[in-house]
Amino acid sequence: MSVIRPRLRSRRSRVIPAGVVLAAAAGFALAPVLPAGATTHPAGMHRSGSTSTAAMSHPERDFAGSTIPAHEPVARGGGGGIHRAASGLPGLDVSGYQGNVDWGTVAADGAAFAYVKATENTDYTNPYFSQQYDGAYAAGLIRGAYHFATPDRSSGTAQADYFVDNGGGWSPDGKTLPPMLDIEYNPYGATCYGLSQDSMVGWISDFVNEVHARTNKWATIYSTFDWWSTCTGNSAAFAANDPLFIASYSSSVGTLPAGWGYYTFWQYADSGTFPGDQDVFNGTEQNLINLATLT
Repeated sequence: MSVIRPRLRSRRSRVIPAGVVLAAAAGFALAPVLPAGATTHPAGMHRSGSTSTAAMSHPERDFAGSTIPAHEPVARGGGGGIHRAASGLPGLDVSGYQGNVDWGTVAADGAAFAYVKATENTDYTNPYFSQQYDGAYAAGLIRGAYHFATPDRSSGTAQADYFVDNGGGWSPDGKTLPPMLDIEYNPYGATCYGLSQDSMVGWISDFVNEVHARTNKWATIYSTFDWWSTCTGNSAAFAANDPLFIASYSSSVGTLPAGWGYYTFWQYADSGTFPGDQDVFNGTEQNLINLATLT
């Protein structure tokens, strides 16, 4: 039976400060950042009535990109790290898998930002989250938190609430990136978590809508083109609001999911200069600050 969900209020109209405009001479293109008047994503009308009974046996090994090498061809050097930096503002993403991070060294090596895994499902929190999230801030990085999605275990709304309650909040302080949803291959079973494409779009909608209701910020969405095409039918439903964090272990970013004309972040290798994954922001330092400030 379909559940009627209340629609969130429309976003307030606002003027984007001039600083968010990309410098054409720099050659960067930022994904559209929350256009004025944008509204909630439609709640999904199809739901899977089942939840997974398989044990979530290794959440400490579930992190942004952890499932990609087993499912997608990786460019030579990509799976073990493309050691030349991709063009853009450098950064990284980490999880409990990295343990305590030496953020002073990370900052000295040039990182401008970091995403840190906070949660998975509604019962796992990264035991190193405080050291990683607060440590990145103390070292001068702009940082954000992310949630590793497991759509077969609980609803998008429940996982969003758990995430926001355990590190996924946001404040317009110029130092906090939008909360991020990491949605990728299932590390415990069926690629699309047993959900139809419509149900998956509905689950993602519920997650990002609840994050927006709780934080007044649209979530960044992390995925790969292959997973997104397979499991959402290459949905374009989120491109108007949610910044794209594309994972592509190659020398180029490749095809983007439908609707997104630009990526905001690109994870291009799983090892390199920094601990964890190697990422770039598609813009200038001021653009990054704007993304961490604008509501």
